[in-house]
Amino acid sequence: MKVVVASGKRKSAVARASVRKGLGQVRSNSVPVEIYEPHLARMKIMEPLTIAGAKSAKVDIDVNVQGGGVMGQATASRTAIAKGLVQFLEDEELETLFTKYDRSLL
Repeated sequence: MKVVVASGKRKSAVARASVRKGLGQVRSNSVPVEIYEPHLARMKIMEPLTIAGAKSAKVDIDVNVQGGGVMGQATASRTAIAKGLVQFLEDEELETLFTKYDRSLL
């Protein structure tokens, strides 16, 4: 079974995302991202999933994030998720999409 581990950093926050084949579940520190609070941090974490669209529905992503504040953790998580998706799917088109949307995403 293929598992890709990618990391993302923002200030003193460090996130590690494990991407594996699955049903589209995303968890941040064992909390489903759908109920992650605060709302603004949740939206930031969901950005790469929204851009990837249907491609992200075939993978499960577990994010482990430590250090920093709430938004620093959210930004680190979003970078880790984006990198993990690109590596797991080996999709250059997705990489281009992410880079066009926000250069700091990868």
